[in-house]
Amino acid sequence: MTHVLKISRLAARRGLRQAVLLDVPAPTVTAALRHHGYIQIDPINVCGRMHDLILRNRVQGYREGDLTRHLHGPGAAWAAEARIAFEHHLPSTNILVAFSLDAWPHLHAAARARTKRPGAWSGRLTPREKAMAERVLAAVGERGPLGPEALIDGQRGRQVWGRSTLAKTVMQKLFYHGRLLISHRVNNRRIYNLPERVLPAAVLALREPRPDETARWLAILKLRQHRLVRLKRSELTAVEDLVQAVQVEDCPMLYCLRENVVLFDAARPNSEQDSAGAHPLLLAPLDPLIYDRRVLESLWGFRYTWEVYVPPAKRQRGYYALPILAGTELVGHVDPKADREAGRLTMMSKRVRRGYAVVPAVKQLAGFLGLRT
Repeated sequence: MTHVLKISRLAARRGLRQAVLLDVPAPTVTAALRHHGYIQIDPINVCGRMHDLILRNRVQGYREGDLTRHLHGPGAAWAAEARIAFEHHLPSTNILVAFSLDAWPHLHAAARARTKRPGAWSGRLTPREKAMAERVLAAVGERGPLGPEALIDGQRGRQVWGRSTLAKTVMQKLFYHGRLLISHRVNNRRIYNLPERVLPAAVLALREPRPDETARWLAILKLRQHRLVRLKRSELTAVEDLVQAVQVEDCPMLYCLRENVVLFDAARPNSEQDSAGAHPLLLAPLDPLIYDRRVLESLWGFRYTWEVYVPPAKRQRGYYALPILAGTELVGHVDPKADREAGRLTMMSKRVRRGYAVVPAVKQLAGFLGLRT
Protein backbone atom coordinates (compact mmCIF):
# COMPACT_ATOMS: atom_id res chain seq x y z
CA MET A 1 0.00 0.00 0.00
CA THR A 2 1.76 3.14 -1.25
CA HIS A 3 -1.07 5.49 -2.26
CA VAL A 4 -2.32 7.93 0.39
CA LEU A 5 -5.77 9.47 0.01
CA LYS A 6 -5.59 13.17 0.92
CA ILE A 7 -8.88 14.74 1.95
CA SER A 8 -10.19 17.76 3.83
CA ARG A 9 -11.51 17.69 7.38
CA LEU A 10 -14.98 18.37 6.04
CA ALA A 11 -14.81 15.39 3.69
CA ALA A 12 -13.52 13.20 6.52
CA ARG A 13 -16.30 14.30 8.86
CA ARG A 14 -19.01 13.80 6.23
CA GLY A 15 -17.73 10.37 5.35
CA LEU A 16 -17.31 9.32 8.96
CA ARG A 17 -20.89 10.26 9.87
CA GLN A 18 -22.12 8.00 7.11
CA ALA A 19 -19.62 5.23 7.82
CA VAL A 20 -20.73 4.88 11.45
CA LEU A 21 -24.45 4.74 10.52
CA LEU A 22 -25.42 8.19 11.80
CA ASP A 23 -26.87 9.36 8.48
CA VAL A 24 -28.75 6.20 7.48
CA PRO A 25 -29.49 3.92 10.46
CA ALA A 26 -29.39 0.15 10.08
CA PRO A 27 -32.73 -1.65 9.76
CA THR A 28 -32.07 -4.04 12.67
CA VAL A 29 -29.82 -4.62 15.67
CA THR A 30 -28.35 -7.58 13.80
CA ALA A 31 -27.33 -5.34 10.90
CA ALA A 32 -25.79 -2.72 13.21
CA LEU A 33 -23.83 -5.37 15.11
CA ARG A 34 -22.59 -6.91 11.87
CA HIS A 35 -21.54 -3.46 10.61
CA HIS A 36 -19.68 -2.35 13.74
CA GLY A 37 -18.32 -5.75 14.83
CA TYR A 38 -19.35 -5.20 18.44
CA ILE A 39 -21.33 -2.82 20.64
CA GLN A 40 -19.84 -1.72 23.96
CA ILE A 41 -21.94 -2.53 27.03
CA ASP A 42 -21.93 -0.56 30.27
CA PRO A 43 -24.25 -1.00 33.27
CA ILE A 44 -24.37 2.65 34.41
CA ASN A 45 -27.85 4.03 33.82
CA VAL A 46 -28.03 7.81 34.26
CA CYS A 47 -29.98 8.71 31.13
CA GLY A 48 -30.06 5.30 29.47
CA ARG A 49 -27.30 2.71 29.29
CA MET A 50 -24.29 3.15 27.03
CA HIS A 51 -25.25 0.48 24.51
CA ASP A 52 -28.79 1.83 24.19
CA LEU A 53 -27.50 5.38 23.69
CA ILE A 54 -25.13 4.12 20.98
CA LEU A 55 -27.76 2.09 19.12
CA ARG A 56 -30.72 4.48 19.33
CA ASN A 57 -28.96 6.66 16.70
CA ARG A 58 -28.02 3.67 14.54
CA VAL A 59 -31.01 1.34 14.39
CA GLN A 60 -34.40 2.24 12.95
CA GLY A 61 -37.12 2.13 15.61
CA TYR A 62 -34.68 1.11 18.35
CA ARG A 63 -36.26 0.82 21.81
CA GLU A 64 -34.55 0.94 25.18
CA GLY A 65 -33.37 -2.56 26.06
CA ASP A 66 -33.47 -3.94 22.50
CA LEU A 67 -29.82 -5.01 22.58
CA THR A 68 -30.39 -7.07 25.73
CA ARG A 69 -33.41 -8.70 24.11
CA HIS A 70 -31.31 -9.36 21.01
CA LEU A 71 -28.61 -11.02 23.11
CA HIS A 72 -30.74 -13.08 25.45
CA GLY A 73 -34.22 -13.39 23.99
CA PRO A 74 -36.79 -14.42 26.59
CA GLY A 75 -34.04 -15.37 29.06
CA ALA A 76 -33.35 -18.72 30.68
CA ALA A 77 -35.82 -20.53 28.45
CA TRP A 78 -34.03 -19.52 25.26
CA ALA A 79 -32.36 -22.50 23.62
CA ALA A 80 -28.65 -22.26 22.79
CA GLU A 81 -29.35 -23.06 19.15
CA ALA A 82 -31.54 -19.95 18.90
CA ARG A 83 -28.88 -17.53 20.13
CA ILE A 84 -27.40 -15.14 17.58
CA ALA A 85 -25.11 -12.98 19.76
CA PHE A 86 -23.50 -13.04 23.20
CA GLU A 87 -21.71 -10.91 25.78
CA HIS A 88 -17.99 -11.08 26.44
CA HIS A 89 -14.88 -8.95 26.81
CA LEU A 90 -12.67 -7.68 24.03
CA PRO A 91 -9.56 -9.86 24.20
CA SER A 92 -6.96 -8.67 26.71
CA THR A 93 -9.25 -5.90 28.00
CA ASN A 94 -11.97 -5.36 30.59
CA ILE A 95 -14.31 -3.89 27.96
CA LEU A 96 -17.61 -5.78 27.91
CA VAL A 97 -19.29 -5.91 24.49
CA ALA A 98 -21.98 -7.60 22.47
CA PHE A 99 -20.44 -9.92 19.86
CA SER A 100 -21.88 -11.89 16.99
CA LEU A 101 -21.25 -15.63 17.27
CA ASP A 102 -18.24 -15.71 14.95
CA ALA A 103 -16.17 -13.97 17.66
CA TRP A 104 -16.21 -16.95 20.04
CA PRO A 105 -13.14 -18.89 18.79
CA HIS A 106 -11.04 -15.71 18.78
CA LEU A 107 -11.55 -15.29 22.54
CA HIS A 108 -9.96 -18.58 23.65
CA ALA A 109 -6.32 -17.48 23.74
CA ALA A 110 -7.10 -14.39 25.83
CA ALA A 111 -9.21 -16.49 28.20
CA ARG A 112 -6.34 -18.94 28.75
CA ALA A 113 -3.90 -16.11 29.33
CA ARG A 114 -6.10 -14.68 32.08
CA THR A 115 -6.03 -17.97 33.99
CA LYS A 116 -2.23 -17.73 34.27
CA ARG A 117 -1.69 -14.18 35.45
CA PRO A 118 -2.52 -12.54 38.79
CA GLY A 119 -5.53 -10.30 39.06
CA ALA A 120 -8.33 -9.85 41.56
CA TRP A 121 -10.93 -9.18 38.86
CA SER A 122 -10.09 -11.52 35.99
CA GLY A 123 -6.84 -13.35 36.79
CA ARG A 124 -6.05 -16.83 38.02
CA LEU A 125 -8.07 -18.41 40.79
CA THR A 126 -6.66 -18.46 44.30
CA PRO A 127 -6.84 -21.76 46.27
CA ARG A 128 -9.98 -20.54 48.04
CA GLU A 129 -11.50 -19.45 44.74
CA LYS A 130 -10.70 -22.82 43.12
CA ALA A 131 -12.73 -24.57 45.82
CA MET A 132 -15.63 -22.20 45.21
CA ALA A 133 -15.27 -22.64 41.42
CA GLU A 134 -15.84 -26.39 41.78
CA ARG A 135 -18.95 -25.67 43.80
CA VAL A 136 -20.18 -23.06 41.29
CA LEU A 137 -19.69 -25.29 38.24
CA ALA A 138 -21.34 -28.26 39.96
CA ALA A 139 -24.33 -26.14 40.99
CA VAL A 140 -24.78 -24.63 37.50
CA GLY A 141 -24.37 -28.05 35.92
CA GLU A 142 -27.03 -29.52 38.17
CA ARG A 143 -29.48 -26.65 38.57
CA GLY A 144 -29.05 -24.65 35.37
CA PRO A 145 -28.53 -20.87 35.07
CA LEU A 146 -27.65 -19.20 38.38
CA GLY A 147 -26.63 -15.84 39.74
CA PRO A 148 -24.14 -15.33 42.61
CA GLU A 149 -26.95 -14.82 45.12
CA ALA A 150 -27.90 -18.50 44.72
CA LEU A 151 -24.55 -19.44 46.30
CA ILE A 152 -24.39 -16.97 49.18
CA ASP A 153 -22.31 -18.41 52.00
CA GLY A 154 -21.26 -15.31 53.91
CA GLN A 155 -17.73 -15.35 52.48
CA ARG A 156 -16.39 -12.20 50.95
CA GLY A 157 -14.29 -12.07 47.82
CA ARG A 158 -11.55 -9.54 47.21
CA GLN A 159 -12.73 -5.96 46.82
CA VAL A 160 -12.32 -4.65 43.31
CA TRP A 161 -15.29 -2.42 42.48
CA GLY A 162 -16.87 -2.33 45.94
CA ARG A 163 -17.79 -5.28 48.10
CA SER A 164 -18.27 -8.65 46.47
CA THR A 165 -19.20 -12.11 47.69
CA LEU A 166 -16.78 -14.93 47.01
CA ALA A 167 -19.34 -16.52 44.69
CA LYS A 168 -19.68 -13.33 42.65
CA THR A 169 -15.91 -12.93 42.39
CA VAL A 170 -15.47 -16.52 41.24
CA MET A 171 -18.33 -16.40 38.74
CA GLN A 172 -16.84 -13.25 37.25
CA LYS A 173 -13.46 -14.92 36.88
CA LEU A 174 -14.99 -18.05 35.35
CA PHE A 175 -16.75 -15.77 32.86
CA TYR A 176 -13.44 -14.11 31.94
CA HIS A 177 -11.90 -17.59 31.60
CA GLY A 178 -14.65 -18.77 29.24
CA ARG A 179 -15.96 -21.45 31.62
CA LEU A 180 -19.24 -19.62 32.24
CA LEU A 181 -21.22 -17.31 29.96
CA ILE A 182 -24.03 -14.86 30.64
CA SER A 183 -27.23 -16.77 29.98
CA HIS A 184 -29.52 -13.78 30.56
CA ARG A 185 -30.04 -10.85 32.89
CA VAL A 186 -32.62 -10.13 35.57
CA ASN A 187 -32.89 -6.40 36.30
CA ASN A 188 -29.45 -6.14 34.67
CA ARG A 189 -27.98 -8.73 37.10
CA ARG A 190 -25.96 -11.43 35.38
CA ILE A 191 -27.24 -14.99 35.34
CA TYR A 192 -24.59 -17.50 34.28
CA ASN A 193 -24.68 -20.88 32.57
CA LEU A 194 -22.23 -23.30 30.98
CA PRO A 195 -21.04 -22.35 27.47
CA GLU A 196 -22.59 -25.48 25.93
CA ARG A 197 -25.98 -24.30 27.18
CA VAL A 198 -25.57 -20.75 25.90
CA LEU A 199 -23.93 -21.05 22.47
CA PRO A 200 -24.97 -23.26 19.54
CA ALA A 201 -23.03 -26.52 19.18
CA ALA A 202 -21.72 -25.50 15.75
CA VAL A 203 -20.14 -22.37 17.26
CA LEU A 204 -18.51 -24.31 20.10
CA ALA A 205 -17.06 -26.71 17.52
CA LEU A 206 -15.26 -24.01 15.54
CA ARG A 207 -11.48 -24.46 15.50
CA GLU A 208 -9.35 -22.02 17.43
CA PRO A 209 -7.68 -19.57 15.03
CA ARG A 210 -3.92 -19.14 14.82
CA PRO A 211 -2.48 -16.09 16.63
CA ASP A 212 -1.97 -14.25 13.34
CA GLU A 213 -5.58 -14.91 12.35
CA THR A 214 -6.86 -13.47 15.61
CA ALA A 215 -4.52 -10.47 15.25
CA ARG A 216 -6.02 -9.81 11.83
CA TRP A 217 -9.55 -10.24 13.20
CA LEU A 218 -8.85 -7.72 15.97
CA ALA A 219 -7.48 -5.13 13.54
CA ILE A 220 -10.50 -5.56 11.26
CA LEU A 221 -12.75 -5.25 14.31
CA LYS A 222 -11.14 -1.91 15.17
CA LEU A 223 -11.69 -0.66 11.63
CA ARG A 224 -15.30 -1.83 11.56
CA GLN A 225 -16.03 -0.27 14.95
CA HIS A 226 -14.65 3.23 14.24
CA ARG A 227 -14.20 3.27 10.43
CA LEU A 228 -11.43 5.92 10.38
CA VAL A 229 -8.66 4.96 12.79
CA ARG A 230 -5.01 5.10 13.76
CA LEU A 231 -3.28 1.74 13.40
CA LYS A 232 -0.26 0.41 15.20
CA ARG A 233 2.47 -1.03 12.99
CA SER A 234 1.52 -4.59 13.92
CA GLU A 235 -2.14 -3.89 13.12
CA LEU A 236 -1.27 -2.36 9.76
CA THR A 237 0.85 -5.39 8.88
CA ALA A 238 -2.08 -7.67 9.66
CA VAL A 239 -4.56 -5.85 7.38
CA GLU A 240 -2.45 -3.98 4.85
CA ASP A 241 -4.29 -5.65 1.97
CA LEU A 242 -7.66 -4.39 3.22
CA VAL A 243 -7.04 -0.76 4.11
CA GLN A 244 -6.49 2.67 2.60
CA ALA A 245 -4.23 5.29 4.18
CA VAL A 246 -6.03 8.62 4.64
CA GLN A 247 -4.26 11.91 5.26
CA VAL A 248 -6.26 14.78 6.75
CA GLU A 249 -4.53 18.10 7.44
CA ASP A 250 -3.04 18.31 10.95
CA CYS A 251 -4.29 14.81 11.81
CA PRO A 252 -2.25 11.67 12.44
CA MET A 253 -2.17 9.17 9.58
CA LEU A 254 -5.54 7.45 9.52
CA TYR A 255 -6.81 4.29 7.85
CA CYS A 256 -10.15 3.05 6.61
CA LEU A 257 -11.35 -0.13 4.99
CA ARG A 258 -11.11 0.07 1.22
CA GLU A 259 -14.84 -0.54 1.01
CA ASN A 260 -15.37 2.82 2.77
CA VAL A 261 -13.11 4.93 0.52
CA VAL A 262 -16.06 6.10 -1.59
CA LEU A 263 -17.59 7.73 1.51
CA PHE A 264 -14.60 10.05 1.88
CA ASP A 265 -14.68 11.35 -1.69
CA ALA A 266 -14.26 15.12 -1.37
CA ALA A 267 -16.07 15.62 -4.68
CA ARG A 268 -19.40 14.51 -3.22
CA PRO A 269 -21.93 17.36 -3.12
CA ASN A 270 -22.71 19.03 0.18
CA SER A 271 -25.50 17.41 2.14
CA GLU A 272 -28.04 19.01 4.42
CA GLN A 273 -26.06 17.44 7.28
CA ASP A 274 -23.42 20.15 6.76
CA SER A 275 -25.69 23.04 7.67
CA ALA A 276 -25.87 24.78 11.03
CA GLY A 277 -29.56 23.94 11.08
CA ALA A 278 -28.97 20.19 10.89
CA HIS A 279 -30.91 18.21 13.45
CA PRO A 280 -28.54 17.68 16.41
CA LEU A 281 -27.79 14.25 17.82
CA LEU A 282 -26.82 13.46 21.40
CA LEU A 283 -23.95 10.97 21.26
CA ALA A 284 -23.15 8.34 23.86
CA PRO A 285 -19.99 9.10 25.91
CA LEU A 286 -18.25 6.11 24.29
CA ASP A 287 -19.79 6.46 20.84
CA PRO A 288 -17.66 4.96 18.04
CA LEU A 289 -17.42 8.40 16.40
CA ILE A 290 -15.66 10.02 19.39
CA TYR A 291 -13.96 7.07 21.08
CA ASP A 292 -10.38 7.90 20.08
CA ARG A 293 -9.70 11.20 21.87
CA ARG A 294 -6.67 12.05 19.74
CA VAL A 295 -8.62 11.62 16.50
CA LEU A 296 -11.56 13.46 18.06
CA GLU A 297 -9.48 16.51 18.88
CA SER A 298 -7.46 16.65 15.66
CA LEU A 299 -10.31 15.87 13.25
CA TRP A 300 -13.24 17.55 15.00
CA GLY A 301 -11.46 20.18 17.10
CA PHE A 302 -13.36 18.94 20.14
CA ARG A 303 -11.96 18.03 23.53
CA TYR A 304 -13.98 15.58 25.54
CA THR A 305 -13.47 13.24 28.48
CA TRP A 306 -16.07 10.90 29.94
CA GLU A 307 -16.10 12.10 33.53
CA VAL A 308 -17.89 9.26 35.33
CA TYR A 309 -14.64 8.33 37.08
CA VAL A 310 -13.38 11.91 37.48
CA PRO A 311 -13.66 13.36 41.02
CA PRO A 312 -16.65 15.75 41.17
CA ALA A 313 -14.49 18.80 41.90
CA LYS A 314 -12.49 18.21 38.70
CA ARG A 315 -15.37 17.64 36.30
CA GLN A 316 -15.72 20.19 33.52
CA ARG A 317 -18.88 18.89 31.82
CA GLY A 318 -20.66 16.65 34.29
CA TYR A 319 -21.01 13.07 35.43
CA TYR A 320 -22.57 11.72 32.22
CA ALA A 321 -22.30 14.52 29.66
CA LEU A 322 -23.40 13.69 26.11
CA PRO A 323 -21.60 15.40 23.20
CA ILE A 324 -23.80 17.18 20.65
CA LEU A 325 -23.24 16.44 16.96
CA ALA A 326 -24.83 18.94 14.56
CA GLY A 327 -24.07 18.13 10.94
CA THR A 328 -20.29 18.15 10.60
CA GLU A 329 -19.66 19.97 13.88
CA LEU A 330 -19.47 18.91 17.52
CA VAL A 331 -21.03 21.92 19.19
CA GLY A 332 -21.11 21.26 22.93
CA HIS A 333 -22.66 18.94 25.49
CA VAL A 334 -25.61 18.35 27.74
CA ASP A 335 -25.54 16.47 31.05
CA PRO A 336 -28.97 14.85 31.46
CA LYS A 337 -30.22 12.80 34.40
CA ALA A 338 -33.28 10.58 34.33
CA ASP A 339 -35.59 10.65 37.35
CA ARG A 340 -37.57 7.50 36.64
CA GLU A 341 -39.83 7.85 39.68
CA ALA A 342 -40.87 11.38 38.74
CA GLY A 343 -40.95 10.51 35.03
CA ARG A 344 -38.69 13.43 34.14
CA LEU A 345 -35.40 14.04 32.33
CA THR A 346 -33.49 16.91 33.96
CA MET A 347 -30.57 18.87 32.53
CA MET A 348 -27.82 19.07 35.15
CA SER A 349 -25.69 21.28 32.89
CA LYS A 350 -25.23 22.19 29.24
CA ARG A 351 -22.87 24.14 27.04
CA VAL A 352 -23.90 24.68 23.43
CA ARG A 353 -22.31 26.82 20.74
CA ARG A 354 -24.36 29.88 19.84
CA GLY A 355 -26.76 29.29 16.98
CA TYR A 356 -27.44 25.61 17.65
CA ALA A 357 -30.72 24.46 19.18
CA VAL A 358 -30.44 21.35 21.33
CA VAL A 359 -33.96 21.22 22.80
CA PRO A 360 -35.32 18.89 20.06
CA ALA A 361 -32.53 16.39 20.71
CA VAL A 362 -33.15 16.48 24.45
CA LYS A 363 -36.88 15.93 23.92
CA GLN A 364 -36.08 13.03 21.60
CA LEU A 365 -33.92 11.41 24.29
CA ALA A 366 -36.68 11.94 26.86
CA GLY A 367 -39.19 10.30 24.54
CA PHE A 368 -36.83 7.37 24.01
CA LEU A 369 -36.65 6.90 27.80
CA GLY A 370 -40.40 7.36 28.26
CA LEU A 371 -39.89 10.58 30.22
CA ARG A 372 -40.86 14.24 29.94
CA THR A 373 -38.43 17.16 30.00
